[in-house]
Formats: sequence, structure tokens, C-alpha cells
Amino acid sequence: MPDLSVDIGGLKLKNPIMTASGTFGYGEEYAPFINLNDLGAIIVKGLSLKPRMGNPPPRIIETASGMLNAIGLQNVGVQAFIEKKMPYLRTLEVPVIANILGEDPEEYQRIAERLTPVPGVAALEVNISCPNVSKGGIAFGANPESAIDVVRRVKSVTDLPVIVKLSPNVTDIAMIAEAVESAGADALSLINTITGMSVDIDKRIPHLKNITGGLSGPAIKPIALRMVWQVVNRVKIPVIGVGGIMDASDTLEFLIVGATAVQIGTANFINPQSTIHILNGLLAYMEKRHIRDIHELIGTLKC
Repeated sequence: MPDLSVDIGGLKLKNPIMTASGTFGYGEEYAPFINLNDLGAIIVKGLSLKPRMGNPPPRIIETASGMLNAIGLQNVGVQAFIEKKMPYLRTLEVPVIANILGEDPEEYQRIAERLTPVPGVAALEVNISCPNVSKGGIAFGANPESAIDVVRRVKSVTDLPVIVKLSPNVTDIAMIAEAVESAGADALSLINTITGMSVDIDKRIPHLKNITGGLSGPAIKPIALRMVWQVVNRVKIPVIGVGGIMDASDTLEFLIVGATAVQIGTANFINPQSTIHILNGLLAYMEKRHIRDIHELIGTLKC
């Protein structure tokens, strides 16, 4: 069997296949379809300090080669997650990564502080695509200073590996990546969704109640791949590739350009067994080519 193990900022994974936050619930929802312990890691739905109802419907619309969503970060809140979701997640033999979000830097810090001592939480993924309400709604990830502030606050209260999830809705994503690396980030995941919209031509209204939403799926893969390639050439910490990964071939592209691991998102809605099919496809590719270690693939792009 090829060795698929990777290290993400000190967190050891048996394989590079992770789930993308917001597309896999809190893990248990997918237990009827796959053996969760076969995954490299589970990243749960984003957590805020208090429960969030999210945006009013309609808040999902299918688009060409993808989907738009404006869920609005609906979640149970950090306390309910600890009390009601973690007992099940602790029974698994797979690392559980908590994705966290906030409306101001202090909220990120408080959530990280609450989650750090919780048994079974293996790492934190910090979503800096959220709007900073104290700065007029500009996303934390759009400004290097805001991004640095959030990461430093989180790092000050946790000894868990901190993965920072970057937004593609910026001018220079590599610059933001370097900024959060300087602030102490242990790893990066990119990209988050790309802002888009869709219009009902009969009613002449937006399909989404929120008007705009986040575009995900195969349509954004070339953009995500390009951004991962740019970032791995600018930082020294591990990079996790996210965006439009539907099969093993997509995964291989991300690994070849330098991603250490990948996250599977929209594919989970199409086929709840996508993660395992991708893992099996990756294994088959390596066995056919007599590749014994995943690191023989990572970062081998020839330009």
C-alpha cells in the first residue's frame, strides 16, 4: 500500500482527503454513507460564538458547473457543538477540525479559547472570509492587517494547529497568505467560494434572497488551482487545496502544483461517497505507477 500520510502544521493525517467546512455537516450526517474513519480529517460546519439562523431562503441555486449558496453561516454555536456534537465525533478515529468564524477579532479569540481544551478537537480552521462588522463589513481576509490581527489573537489562546482559510475575493491572495504566515499560521486552506449571483429572467429578480452568494463546484477549480500554485511558491507552511474537486484527477492536479492535502466540498452534495471514491482513485493512480509515497507527487509540477 502506498504511504498517503501527510503533516498539516503538526497535525498528522493518514491520507490527504479532508472534508470542506459547510459541506459535511458535523460529520455524523454522512456516517450512513461512508466509513468516516477512512478520511484524512473531518472539518465541521463553521462555528460562531452564538447560534446563527443564517439567511432566509431561497439560499441555494444550481449554476453551470457549480452552485451558488448564501446559507449565511447557519450553525448551532460553539457551546451546543461541544455538548451535542463532540460526544459522537470523539468516538471516531479521524482528526476533527473545528472551523471558526466571527464578526470581530475578539469573537474569533473567544471561540478558539473555548474549543482548545475540548477533547477530540485536533485543530482549528479560521475562516477569514467573514465580514468585519467593526470595519464596515469588509472581510477580514481582504486586508492583511485585519487577517494578521485575527490570526495572532487565535494563536495567543491555543496550542492547536491553526489553519487559515483564505478568500479568493482579493487582489493578491499570495500577499494575504504571507501576512497570515507571518502572524503564526501553521497551514493555509484555499480557496473559499467566489462571490457571484444568478437572476430569474421571468420574474427579473435574483434567484437568491441574499442577492449574491458564494460560487463553488467545478466552475472554480481552475481559479483555485492557480491560486494554490501561486501561494505554495510564496509561503513555507503547508497549503490545502479547495475548490471544485470532484474526482481523483482533480485531487492529483492540486497535489502536483504543491498542495499537501485537499478538501472535498460541493462533490459531497452530488454523491455522499465522493470522498472515498476520490481516495480510492488516488490509491489506484499511485499503485498503477508504482508510487510508494504521496510526497513523490506533491509539488512536482514541471514548468
